[in-house]
Amino acid sequence: MSTDGIPDDEEAVYVISVASELSGMHPQTLRQYDRLGLVTPGRASGRGRRYSLRDIASLRNIQRLVGEGVNLAGIARIIELESAVANMAIEMAKLRTEVDALIATNLPKGAVKREVEPIVIYQEGDSH
Repeated sequence: MSTDGIPDDEEAVYVISVASELSGMHPQTLRQYDRLGLVTPGRASGRGRRYSLRDIASLRNIQRLVGEGVNLAGIARIIELESAVANMAIEMAKLRTEVDALIATNLPKGAVKREVEPIVIYQEGDSH
């Protein structure tokens, strides 16, 4: 929990009924998506599902994709590929930082230092 008492995006605090209301989906749909691995909520000590704000955002994204006519297998693949792209972007940013540090310490004669562009891993509203 953040210092102001508000749960952060990763903290699994919402029970299934609240997550259902916030996502606009039936609780049984949330259970199905959990079984299929589309969304993996945390678990309370009694094994009850606890959803984070990130889980609810994922549920809304799944709902949008279903509305666009994508089947659940396709959605699973989209989620998998988006995760892979995000991981590669993070790795590329780390490598870019290492390369820039090496170039800064060993700049060859005649080399021109390139302009650094910000890396955007994900931006809300991007069309995929």
